[in-house]
Amino acid sequence: MKPIHLIGVPLDLGGNRRGVDMGPSALRIAGIGARIGALGRRIVDKGNLHAPMPELHEPRDERKRYIGEIAGVCRELYDSAIASLGEGAVPVVLGGDHSLAAGSVAASAAWCRRASNTPVGLIWVDAHGDMNTPSTSPSGNVHGMPLAALLGHEPAELSGLGAVVPAVTPAHTVLIGVRNLDEIEKVAVRDSHVHVFTMKDVDRQGIAEVVEQAVAIAGRDTGGIHVSFDMDVCDPSIAPGVGTPVKGGLDYREAHLLMEMVADSGRLCALDLVEVNPTLDVRNATAQLGTELALSALGMRIL
Repeated sequence: MKPIHLIGVPLDLGGNRRGVDMGPSALRIAGIGARIGALGRRIVDKGNLHAPMPELHEPRDERKRYIGEIAGVCRELYDSAIASLGEGAVPVVLGGDHSLAAGSVAASAAWCRRASNTPVGLIWVDAHGDMNTPSTSPSGNVHGMPLAALLGHEPAELSGLGAVVPAVTPAHTVLIGVRNLDEIEKVAVRDSHVHVFTMKDVDRQGIAEVVEQAVAIAGRDTGGIHVSFDMDVCDPSIAPGVGTPVKGGLDYREAHLLMEMVADSGRLCALDLVEVNPTLDVRNATAQLGTELALSALGMRIL
């Protein structure tokens, strides 16, 4: 089994609500390192990358707030994640807001291209599409833009980070759990031709069928599957500690089955756990859930 490298990214510049910079600490307090180690996986905690504090910087461009600082963190994460992949490890990135995925996914894309001359498959699990651009975003919050950047769109500071541009292709990209899109973003998601499974699809088809299709799409002719999991995809009743909660999300067993089926595929190359906000949480429940989901993704067995 591949070793696991934990990489903390206390990035708190991409959204409006403060607190996700404490997400990596909350996940560690929930015991994520020791519990992964108990699975028999060799675990190395790489510590936290440096992330600037909003109080010490100006947003500058209101269409893409703090973009320079965010891009700097993503470049550092790119270097750290690709180093871990090169050592034969699975990077597990602890966030931090979802803008960090511009760095982690770009690293997986570059590693797949280098190792097997294949693209990376991406499963983006999120209540939101994250396909806004500076020209369409109503808020200028960059945590709503990383998937657009990974697909080769603006902001250019994020889309050009890695050795493979665009980092991902629509044919190998899957969105699961979407239920809250801006009107303009709905057009962008439809026009992108990525594969989308909304919560309506999950309700109608069942999570097992959805994930089976998602793994087949992301795994077909790719070098591995990167899963970027935003905790707000889960219903707020089980994940209250997120900055942008939306009712009607995945329930406990749906979220676990998704991760268990990813583990069963044997194709996971990297995992992001993002948007854990302890200031909004109840007794660290969201970080506890994130830890449990990581265990499922990394092969914890019921029997």
